[in-house]
Amino acid sequence: MAAAQGRLSDGTGGMDDAEEGDKDAREKAPLPFRAAVDALKGARLRPEIEIDPTPPPKRLAPYAYALEAAVVADDDDLADGRLVLLYDPAGHDAWQGSFRLVTLLRAELEPEMASDPLLPDVCWSWLTGALQGRGLSYGEPSGTVTRASSHYFGGLAERPSASQIEIRASWTPREGLGGVPDTAAHLAAWCDLLCQIAGLPPTGPGDASVVTLPQRRGPQSR
Repeated sequence: MAAAQGRLSDGTGGMDDAEEGDKDAREKAPLPFRAAVDALKGARLRPEIEIDPTPPPKRLAPYAYALEAAVVADDDDLADGRLVLLYDPAGHDAWQGSFRLVTLLRAELEPEMASDPLLPDVCWSWLTGALQGRGLSYGEPSGTVTRASSHYFGGLAERPSASQIEIRASWTPREGLGGVPDTAAHLAAWCDLLCQIAGLPPTGPGDASVVTLPQRRGPQSR
């Protein structure tokens, strides 16, 4: 399978089908970008993660590749997100490099977690901790952590109140041999963060005492 080794979402043809439409453009892309994308496609991820390609933004950089993923348990989405790899062969002053990773992650919250004043700081520390936990070198991190609550009235009054956490972030992965960053490891770290906000326990080597959000079934039943 050419796709990153999580589970592919039902009803799609996977990354190979998605790539057919822009195969010629990909072949004409610079070698560092192609190598970075190939590494993303070869990453092996936790089985709870469903991952697929998605159309990337077209105006953020000369070259871009995007993935969307969800953490799924018992056919329910616990968290979802999008990761975009950007590449500018000329470099970018704001990035301090040629590559940039941009992400959006979302998860439902239990009410007691939504009211915790330290939650945004904790969630941001999860992002930096996920990268550091994989031993990754990166620079120029920036982003926001937003929590939102919905309360229902009138004909919707029977619905329970709902809260959500959203992390928007970007960082510059440091380039290695051939000017190519270890995008597979960055994807794995991103998936670590996605699983953490979904409330899944850590797997493999690492600190088993890491705090995660209490597991909660997401609003989208699959």
